[in-house]
Amino acid sequence: MFGNRWTFAGLLFIVLMAIAGILGYLIIPDQTPNANTMHLQLSNKKPGRTFKFLIISRANKNAGSPIRRMLYGEDADFKSIPITSYRVSGGKVYARAYTGDDETGEEVQYPFTGKDNLYTQTFWLGTDIYGRDMLSRLILGIRVSFSVGLVAVCISLLIGVSLGAVAGYFGGGADTMISWLTNVIWSLPSLLLVIAISFALGKGFWQIFIAIGLSTWVDVARLVRGQVMALKQVEFVEAARALGYSDARIIIRHILPNIAGPILVIASANFAAAILLETGLSFLGFGAQPPVPSWGGMIREHYGYIVMDAAYLAILPGLAIMLTVYAFNLLATGLRDSFDVRTQNVSV
Repeated sequence: MFGNRWTFAGLLFIVLMAIAGILGYLIIPDQTPNANTMHLQLSNKKPGRTFKFLIISRANKNAGSPIRRMLYGEDADFKSIPITSYRVSGGKVYARAYTGDDETGEEVQYPFTGKDNLYTQTFWLGTDIYGRDMLSRLILGIRVSFSVGLVAVCISLLIGVSLGAVAGYFGGGADTMISWLTNVIWSLPSLLLVIAISFALGKGFWQIFIAIGLSTWVDVARLVRGQVMALKQVEFVEAARALGYSDARIIIRHILPNIAGPILVIASANFAAAILLETGLSFLGFGAQPPVPSWGGMIREHYGYIVMDAAYLAILPGLAIMLTVYAFNLLATGLRDSFDVRTQNVSV
């Protein structure tokens, strides 16, 4: 029961993170593309700080559709500055710009843009070194990690299940060649292999999907090979052969559905591994490129502040990575117990 509760907690966390990632720009404070609104004078502000902003200019823009705004965000239709005080006189606005907690800027005249030219914003998780909202960028980082994990797992399942099924079912020369290939890939450190593939494909978001997918299929192939070897001699497979079914139909319609449990377990574990690989690549500069918000990239930008009074800048994305990976590992453990994978023959 205790394990089931933790598995449910992990699944609930994953679902909530996925919902937040899908809604994206609709729920974050900074709804500009990549949450990239910078106020350099607000850099490294502690969580919970609230500032007043004065809108100094507006632009006439047509609002996009809700779906487009949810997916891509929308450029702000105004320009604003943080201020400490302001007054309206003679159709003009006189404001003192915020320049620091211990400094007061000179009063400057700005054009009056309307009664709603003043607003406040609370930075619940503080701001980064460029004065951007940390909460907004952390939520958008969910999209990067989950999309990389999902696409990489799909690629690894497609390659791993195909090669593992062929090797386990046909044996002989096909098994020898595929086993040799999996052993070669298995012997290479995953991160170094992904970096090498990234060098070949170039830096970019979609290249990371392919690179991680091409480096995580080995576990799937070894598992599927062992499972298919154990099942290809059972009675229902022999009956299918006697009925004249093709090898492809036997594998796809009769064998693979019976090993779906172990495949789901390893897919959950590979999802967590893909997130770790993506964050590692982003930390090294090979992953999602700025200004795309990536948890690994956020740690790379702020890890130097760990020894200063702004350690939260690196700790927050680190906690997001840790909790997400832990949730997927809990889910994998729960699936393993549910399907009783440990008692099955998964040898290779």
